[in-house]
Amino acid sequence: MQKSLAAPGAAHRPRAAPPPSAAEEAMAMIARYRWLILLGLITAAIMEVLDTTIINVALPQMAGNLGATQQEISWVSTGYILSNVVVLPMTAFFTATFGRRNYLTASIAIFVAASFLCGTAHSLPTLVLWRIVQGAGGAALLSTAQATLRQIFPREEQGMVQAIFLLGIIVAPTLGPTLGGWITDNYTWNWCFFINIPIGIVSAFLVYTFLQDPKGQELRSGPVDWLGIGLLIAGVGSLQYVLEEGNSDDWFNSALILRLTVVSVVSLIGLLWWEMSSRNEHPVINFRVLKNRQLAASIFLFVALGFGLYGGTFLFPLFTQSLLHFTPTETGLVMLPGGLITGATALVCGFLLNGKKPLVDARILISLGVCFFLLAMWDLGHLTTAAGEADARLPLMVRGVALGLLFTPINNAAYGSLKPSEAQQASGLINLSRQLGGSFGIAILSTYLTRHVQYHRVDLLAHINPTNPAFVERLHMVTSGLLARGIPDAQATQTAMKMIEGMVMQQATMLAYNDSWMLILLSFLFTAPAILLLRKPDHAVAVDAH
Repeated sequence: MQKSLAAPGAAHRPRAAPPPSAAEEAMAMIARYRWLILLGLITAAIMEVLDTTIINVALPQMAGNLGATQQEISWVSTGYILSNVVVLPMTAFFTATFGRRNYLTASIAIFVAASFLCGTAHSLPTLVLWRIVQGAGGAALLSTAQATLRQIFPREEQGMVQAIFLLGIIVAPTLGPTLGGWITDNYTWNWCFFINIPIGIVSAFLVYTFLQDPKGQELRSGPVDWLGIGLLIAGVGSLQYVLEEGNSDDWFNSALILRLTVVSVVSLIGLLWWEMSSRNEHPVINFRVLKNRQLAASIFLFVALGFGLYGGTFLFPLFTQSLLHFTPTETGLVMLPGGLITGATALVCGFLLNGKKPLVDARILISLGVCFFLLAMWDLGHLTTAAGEADARLPLMVRGVALGLLFTPINNAAYGSLKPSEAQQASGLINLSRQLGGSFGIAILSTYLTRHVQYHRVDLLAHINPTNPAFVERLHMVTSGLLARGIPDAQATQTAMKMIEGMVMQQATMLAYNDSWMLILLSFLFTAPAILLLRKPDHAVAVDAH
C-alpha cells in the first residue's frame, strides 16, 4: 500500500476559511465606516434643508442688488422648491439607474456647484436658474440619504440613527433665518450660498470614499418611463406653483392659476393611473408601496407635520415683527430654544426606540406629541398684543417638545414594516409629503390670515359708532389726552379717530393670528385618528444592504 505523503496530524488540521467574497468585503467596509457615512449624509441633509430658509431673510438685499421687485425675487425661493418637489419622487428611479453612491455623490457635487454659481450670479434670471439646479440636486440629499441609512445600519440601531439624521432636518429650518440674518448683516447675501461649498466638499468625500454599492447589484435597465416623468413634472410642478403664487395672484381670479390647477389635477390623476397600470412595466414611481397601511398612515401624518412645522415657521416671524415689534434677531433668539428642544427630544425618542425591542411603543410617543402640539397651538392662539418675549417663547418650547415626539416616532413607524429594498421609494414619498404639507400650510395660512384680518376689521369697525358707550368713552379718553398736550380741538378729534382705527387694525390682526394658530390645531385634530392605523413595527424583519 502506498504511504501517504501528508505530514502526521495533517488530517486533523482545520481547513482554511475561504476568502471573503467581494460582496462580503463591501458590506464589511460599510459596517466599519457607517458612522462616517452617517456624518457625510447628515451634513448634506442639513445643507439642503438650511437652503430652503436661510435665504429668506436675505431676499430684500438680493432684490436691491439685482434690481428686482419683491414678487420677482420670490422666485429665488419658488424655483428651488419647485425643482426639489419634482425630483423627490424620482430619487428611487435615479438610484436604481446610477447606483446610490454615484447618485448621492453627483447630487452633492451638483448642489455645491450650483451654490457657487448662485453666489456669483449678477442677474435675477441667472440666480433663479442655478437655484432650480440646486433644488434638483438637493432632492437626493434627503430622500436617498435617509433610505441609505435604512440599508446600511442594523435594525436595532435605526431608532438612534434616524433621530440623529432627522435632527438636522428638524432644527435647520428654525436656525436658517437666524443664520441668514447674521450673514446678511455682517457680510453679503452671496455668503448664504458660499458656506455650502466647504460643507459639500467634506460630505462628497465621505460619501464617495466610504459608501459602497452592494457587489453584483444590477442597475436598472429597460425603457425609461418618459410618460410618467412628464406627468410628474406637469402635475407636481403645477401644484407647487399654485401653492407658492396663488395667494399673491388672488387664487382662481387669475387665469394662469386656474389653468395650472386644471393641469395639476389632470396630470396627477393620469400619473396615478399610468404608474399603477399593468401596461407600464418600468414605472418611475412605485405607488404600490402605499398598499402598506403603516406607510400610508405615516405619510398622512407627515403632511400634517409639514403643515404645522413650515406653516408655524412662516407665521411666527410675521406675528412677532408686525405686532410685538421684535427685531429679526430677537425673533430668531425666541425661536432658538424651541429648535434646540426639538433636537434634544428627537434624540431621546431615538434612544427609546433603539434596539431590537424598543422601550416605548412609537404610537404612544406620537400621541404625546400630538397632545403637546395642541397645547402649544392653544397657547399661541390666545396671545394678546401685550405679550412679551417670555409669553411667545414658552409655547414654542412646548411646540419643540411636540415636534421631537412626532418626527422620530412617525419616521420609525413608517419604515418599521418595510423591506429595505422598498426604503428608497418610501423615502421619496415621505419627504415629498412633508414638503407638500409645508407648501399647503404656507399657502393656506397666508390666505386665511389675510382674509381674517379683513373679517375682524369689519366686525370691529361695526362697533365704532356714537351709540356704543365703550367707543364714546375710548374716544373721549384719547381726545382728552391729545387736548392736554396742546393739540387743537378739531385736530385732536381727527387724530383720536385715526388712533382708534389703528388700534382696531392691530386688534383685528391679532385676532387673525389667533385664528391661524387654531387652524393648525384643527388640522392636527383632523389627522390624529391616523395614529390608530399604525401597528407596532415587526422587528423581526431582516435588514440587508440592497
